[in-house]
Amino acid sequence: MVIVGGGQAGLGLSHELSGAGIEHAVLERGRVGQTWRNRWDTFCLVTPNWTVQLPGTAYDGVDPDGFMPRDEIVDFLARYAESFGAPVREGVEVRSIESDPAGGFQLATTAGTIHAVSLVLANGAFQRPHRPAGAAGLPADLLQIDVEDYRNADSLPARGVLVVGSGQSGCQVAEELHEAGRDVVLACGRAAWAPRRIGDRDLVWWLVESGFLDASVASLPSPAARLGANITATGHGGGHDLHLRTLRAQGVTLVGHFLGASGDTARFAPDLVETVAWADDRYRELMDLFRKTSAARGLPTPEIQDPELFAPGTPEGLSLANFGAVIFAGGFRPAYRDWLPWPEAFDDLGFPVQQDGASSVIDGLYFIGVHFLRKRKSSLLLGVVEDAPVVARAIIERRAAAADRGSSSV
Repeated sequence: MVIVGGGQAGLGLSHELSGAGIEHAVLERGRVGQTWRNRWDTFCLVTPNWTVQLPGTAYDGVDPDGFMPRDEIVDFLARYAESFGAPVREGVEVRSIESDPAGGFQLATTAGTIHAVSLVLANGAFQRPHRPAGAAGLPADLLQIDVEDYRNADSLPARGVLVVGSGQSGCQVAEELHEAGRDVVLACGRAAWAPRRIGDRDLVWWLVESGFLDASVASLPSPAARLGANITATGHGGGHDLHLRTLRAQGVTLVGHFLGASGDTARFAPDLVETVAWADDRYRELMDLFRKTSAARGLPTPEIQDPELFAPGTPEGLSLANFGAVIFAGGFRPAYRDWLPWPEAFDDLGFPVQQDGASSVIDGLYFIGVHFLRKRKSSLLLGVVEDAPVVARAIIERRAAAADRGSSSV
């Protein structure tokens, strides 16, 4: 059996399979936790350290309410893999996968062809960074990178920066660049927001206790809602409020969503006020949910403020002459169809058609760490610690059923 991906999802499942005595290999194109290693230099968790949990382990440091920086996350995963002797093969990239006519799968890798009776894809919740169609009109001599390629302010030309996308990453990078003295323009899309703390509890505590993170795909207004941005927050400086109002107050220029460019002029939609109003509606829905949670738990009702008035007035066009870079932070999309030969195994948005991680289309194919695999939190550490035993059980049951069929045919 082969698991593709040596991050938290692949390692969490490996832990469960190891405990069940199932022989397997974990293929990682880089090193353990490579996706985390690729984050920008000052990256830290948005969720508190007490959420750092995987099967058989949990955060045991001295700062459970802090926010772990990038290198500590990587160290946690490396120690976790070592703790149970995870059979990780680092530096092995999977180039392509196809069905084996004799059964199972054939993986073309940088280490040669590998056969797998069953296969788990644990290579990230999303695999392809999203750029808006209008990006093609930007000047060719203007540095353009995806947020996964951003490292620090000094790595960019010493001029202004346009950040396209105002989800968690876009807002965090915009704040960092502004604090580094850059002129920053943030092209805003729709993303919910909430205060870092509500009452005397962190936002994530409320998200857990209210059941928000337990939501299934069926509970969403539409399957496409899976592509919505996470709630805007940050763990920097011990955690603080971060959303469009705080960024505007700091001096970041906010504009509507990015439409494209004509010559050296970037164009933006006149929809910033509508975008903020949409986010405020999501804020009110969340706060109503938290009030209900507080009442149900017999807790004091937290003091919750109504959003401040957001004044209109934003440019719809900006000269790019004084900008040195554009950073695209508009989220990511599933990309399984780009390298797997089973288009029918994925829905119209590219998510796997599955039940509890087992493909409903391809026998022996499994997934873990996918956004909304079972719940909203499935791609988070908090979700993997729940999903890994479920996916492992599905694998074990399939193996048992195959063994029974083999016995009955003798």
